[in-house]
Amino acid sequence: MVAAAWAVDHVIERSKEEASVHPLPAHIFPIYFPLGNGATGFFIIFSLLVGAVGVATSFTGVRNVMEGDAPNLYAAFYSSIVTLALTFLAMGLACKEMNIGWRDPNLRALETVMIILSGTQLLCTGALYVGANEAASD
Repeated sequence: MVAAAWAVDHVIERSKEEASVHPLPAHIFPIYFPLGNGATGFFIIFSLLVGAVGVATSFTGVRNVMEGDAPNLYAAFYSSIVTLALTFLAMGLACKEMNIGWRDPNLRALETVMIILSGTQLLCTGALYVGANEAASD
């Protein structure tokens, strides 16, 4: 989340002078990123979104898991599914950005973290699913 916030700050500072030398669509497109390639803007926005939703899911998930009964575990599981879907979307954008070409080293670090986070989120969602099913069968 910190790397994505840095990228947004960097882009806000540089976009005015960078967009002024490009043809018309760059002037009017609100998500013009003079950093990276064409997928960078969407990747950074979804990375920030995944970070915010992930923090909220973590806080509510810890509370639900501490309760330990089946309805709370299912609530944690389903909120984890939403975060997993957004994480996979951001991971897909990271893969697309790598496929397109040149990126800043900070963006490469953010892409790497997002891909690792996707696997970790999948593992945690699977663990919540198993725990919720075990609690429901008891």
